[in-house]
Amino acid sequence: MTQPFELPHFYMPYPARLNPHLDEARAHSTAWAREMGMLEGSGVWEQADLEAHDYGLLCAYTHPDCDGAALSLITDWYVWVFFFDDHFLDMFKRTQDRAAGKAHLDRLPLFMPLDPAAPVPEPENPVEAGLKDLWARTVPSMSVDWRRRFAVATEHLLNESMWELSNMNEGRIANPVEYIEMRRKVGGAPWSSGLVEYATAEVPAAVAGTRPLRVLMETFSDAVHLRNDLFSYQREVEDEGENSNGVLVLETFFGCTTQEAAETVNDILTSRLHQFEHTALTEVPAVALDSGLTPDQVAAIAAYTKGLQDWQSGGHEWHLRSSRYMNKGARAASPWQLLSHPGTSAADVGALLASAAQERLRAYTHVPHQKVGPSILPEFHMPYEVSLSPHLDGARRNLLAWSHRTGILEEGVWDEDKLAAFDLALCSAGLDPDATPEALDLSAHWLAWGTYADDYYPLVHGHRRDLAGARLSTARLSRCMPVEGEAAVVPANAMERGLTDLWARTTAGMSAEERQALKASVDVMTESWVWELSNQLQNRIPDPVDYLEMRRATFGSDLTLSMSRMGHGPAVPPEVYRSGPVRSLENAAVNYACLVNDIFSYQKEIEYEGEIHNAVLVVQNFFGVDYPTALGVVHDLTTQRMQQFEHVIAHELPVLYDDFELSREGRAAMDAYVVDLQNWLAGILNWHRRVDRYKAEWLGRRSHGFLPDRAPAAPTLPSAAPALSSV
Repeated sequence: MTQPFELPHFYMPYPARLNPHLDEARAHSTAWAREMGMLEGSGVWEQADLEAHDYGLLCAYTHPDCDGAALSLITDWYVWVFFFDDHFLDMFKRTQDRAAGKAHLDRLPLFMPLDPAAPVPEPENPVEAGLKDLWARTVPSMSVDWRRRFAVATEHLLNESMWELSNMNEGRIANPVEYIEMRRKVGGAPWSSGLVEYATAEVPAAVAGTRPLRVLMETFSDAVHLRNDLFSYQREVEDEGENSNGVLVLETFFGCTTQEAAETVNDILTSRLHQFEHTALTEVPAVALDSGLTPDQVAAIAAYTKGLQDWQSGGHEWHLRSSRYMNKGARAASPWQLLSHPGTSAADVGALLASAAQERLRAYTHVPHQKVGPSILPEFHMPYEVSLSPHLDGARRNLLAWSHRTGILEEGVWDEDKLAAFDLALCSAGLDPDATPEALDLSAHWLAWGTYADDYYPLVHGHRRDLAGARLSTARLSRCMPVEGEAAVVPANAMERGLTDLWARTTAGMSAEERQALKASVDVMTESWVWELSNQLQNRIPDPVDYLEMRRATFGSDLTLSMSRMGHGPAVPPEVYRSGPVRSLENAAVNYACLVNDIFSYQKEIEYEGEIHNAVLVVQNFFGVDYPTALGVVHDLTTQRMQQFEHVIAHELPVLYDDFELSREGRAAMDAYVVDLQNWLAGILNWHRRVDRYKAEWLGRRSHGFLPDRAPAAPTLPSAAPALSSV
């Protein structure tokens, strides 16, 4: 069969190594699969299929250093997960039987109790039998924290098969951002990272949820999945009728050839590996130091990181050898592979290394403050009408008074002219047109505080190139939001006074759990500003996937969503908000708003502020294209994210309501939450269109550094500050 495209040149900086216990794992997994009922008589596999796929070889390459018993157990896990995938394809995807597929998936978590001594049901098929056996053999040697994380990753892997099935039923191809998000869950690499911990060392619970460890797992996952998409395109798209494949997603989004889409997928894969390396070398050591990890814990993270690298190189090597994939004509991925080919010269290796270095350095070569002219504003797809609160004028007056009272207009960053030009009360009036005067004031004050702090970090800390000071500020801001038993700091500047005031007004009457959730959402936002500052000091344009995901944090979306959910009471169970459709709805809305902001703010950020965190610039850098071309890509993405938002409302939420058997009150609360998001989207677009903050005329007459003769002195902090010196 003719291949649909030529496989690209892969970036792979790590040599593949083979575990010496391969034969033991092969023999064990074959006997185990037969015992579980996965071979003859299953209707899915015969022994010849299992031998041809050679999951023992996969695991021997991806876990080269573990002992024979561990390798056999890990291989059994991979036999199980690939059998699950093929079984689900035959039983439910080919028949497009959603109800039966959901019933099958709903039983599987029952076989993963956190307490290994807890009773489980009697298995009814090979998938259940395999999961019961594997869970019982694996979890006794792992911590409860690992069990919880691995169970969640396994459930995501299983449950998001329904997302694939629903898309197949509708003939729908995901947009690129949605695809990356969902592929992490359905593709299984986060699950694989849990088995890397089993084979190497557990990630310390204290840092397992931090950005650096999360990014290690996500970049690992994205690279594994995108590589698999390239090798499996022919089997999935042409043979199985799948539409969840990254090459097909980009082929559809860009309207390009399959070959061009494959090359772009490979470029994203390479960028994700560069991000992995950047995070491992810069962010992981910092979080280990900040968290006060012991030498043994630091060594555990190092072993885990190396295990992820081994998986990348070993997984690539397996794809080159397995009959499951299209691998004819695959080109060398690393200098080590290239050197093993007869006739390879030093020049060939040098060219490979030079190409890799050029790709890596491109992100650091941006020249700031280039003149770009007024931002080009396309027609935005906005299906919802804006409605403004009748209390807007009062909110404007009250915001001015509050800004003076907290000192926001006294520190050399903002003045009354800037506050008026930004008109944040207008934004609040569109986001919540039915708010009471008090609620509208609170919303406007939160928006002003967040916007001011977002301006303050690059201007004050960036001007001084003071990353340590930014971390200290972030830690102190977190302490302005005390929860049960915590001591608050004495506010030392306008940011701290503003947040202290907002916290007291917002959390009055909240439960401890609600306060903790709100605090976490603010912490996510403030910590993301440190990430921006770090990139700014390195003059490093972010990786596109990392940018889009961190942009939600820098935009304060977690804070917005957290406060919106609290307004709808307990009628909606928390698991509904955690569900795939609701997260998809929220992420689509937030991405739309963030990308709209980047389009409007392009001139302000690129020309006047020397900013590098802008989606249009990120696309320009990644693809090597001009401003109008990059703008077209970002604009298309806003349109597709809005269309996805509409799609979830029309097609996925009704099914979700039925799946969770939501009460009438719960359905009404969710419908009201959807209306809140629709108002949020319409209000944000209206605000961008009307305010002066992004208009060329206003930008041209304003100073964009400190206000004239008002540059603040270095922040002075109370004597309690040294307690945070480890940050």
